[in-house]
Amino acid sequence: MESGVEMSFAINWAEVGLTALQIAAVLIAAKLLTGLLRQGLTKLETKLAHRDNATGVSEIENAKRIETLTRLIRQAAVVLLWVMAALIVLGQLGVSIAPILASAGVVGLAVGFGAQALVRDIITGFFIILENQIRVGDIATINNNAGLVEQINLRTIVLRDAEGRVHIIPNGSITTMTNATREWSAYVFRIGVAYKENTDRVTEVIRSVLDEMQQDEVFGPKLHEPPEIQGVDALEDSAVIIRGRLKTVPLEQWNVGREFLRRVKMAFDEHDIEIPFPHRTLYFGETGAPFQVAQNDRAIVEQIREKQS
Repeated sequence: MESGVEMSFAINWAEVGLTALQIAAVLIAAKLLTGLLRQGLTKLETKLAHRDNATGVSEIENAKRIETLTRLIRQAAVVLLWVMAALIVLGQLGVSIAPILASAGVVGLAVGFGAQALVRDIITGFFIILENQIRVGDIATINNNAGLVEQINLRTIVLRDAEGRVHIIPNGSITTMTNATREWSAYVFRIGVAYKENTDRVTEVIRSVLDEMQQDEVFGPKLHEPPEIQGVDALEDSAVIIRGRLKTVPLEQWNVGREFLRRVKMAFDEHDIEIPFPHRTLYFGETGAPFQVAQNDRAIVEQIREKQS
């Protein structure tokens, strides 16, 4: 009887040892894969840093963007890797993982339905950061809201407009995005001169102003390329419009544009070039009845004043 009990509780040490080795192999493999993942992400960080530094991206913002990307990838990959390792270990221990997978699927489905907007925001934010569509410090227009980009998160983008108002925009709701300061910016000018002016002479004066700005120690480095004058753009009611464009480094288009207009005004004054303003000419019929009535009324008023004096 005792021998039967002993036999029923006998342990197969060989099977236990094999299972322990399999579990150890799974854990060691998971550990090695985690290390390889970290090394791969480190190389990815270096590659992205070299690429973005070559395009003139700010090192601080570049490092912030890369760190956000790699941290997200690392966390997702590590969690997935160790969850798979845990399921394999449970399978080796004889635990049925089918109910666990089914439960996880149901829970994931419920969370997916309840957090669709959150998931959409995070996925969209990930690709915005990955593709480097905008950066902190850019001037952007998102869903008709324009301003300075202050924060770029996985879920939201924060803009501050010229009046100081802060716009917090969920990434998943973004339908249109315009970046005004990516790689280079531009200031488009439309200068009106009087019809009596020689447009070729005016163009030469504007060109001389642009040449001086290119040689300027302060504003010359802010010009991304030589300025271009595109010529006469329109014949409006009171002016001939001359159009051109100044390509500048990001965020400097307004400073360069204001200085350019200041210098153009001074140059036009120096060369007696007229900057027109709207004119309106009124014609009065000298022989018409209304004019005669006005003249008679004026004569009567003058007679009354003479009598009073």
